[in-house]
Amino acid sequence: MPGGFGTIDEFFEVLTLIQTGKTMKVPIVVMGTEYWEPLMGWLKEYMIKFKYIEDFDMDLFKMTDDPKEAANFIYEFHKGTKIIPNF
Repeated sequence: MPGGFGTIDEFFEVLTLIQTGKTMKVPIVVMGTEYWEPLMGWLKEYMIKFKYIEDFDMDLFKMTDDPKEAANFIYEFHKGTKIIPNF
């Protein structure tokens, strides 16, 4: 969801942890294309262009305005995954 510095910080922190292999991949969904699109444009225009990130790094998350699309993205990510409670 749209937010302030903390939201953007957490977004980049989890992406960095996944990208560097410090944590397992998890589904990341950013809601609100009007809010997030300028940042995504900057990532593509500068970060990818100057090789700070790769094209495929943009596949680490999903951007949408549709709650059903977000839920389906999360469902598809976990489909077939056996979740074992940590007791």
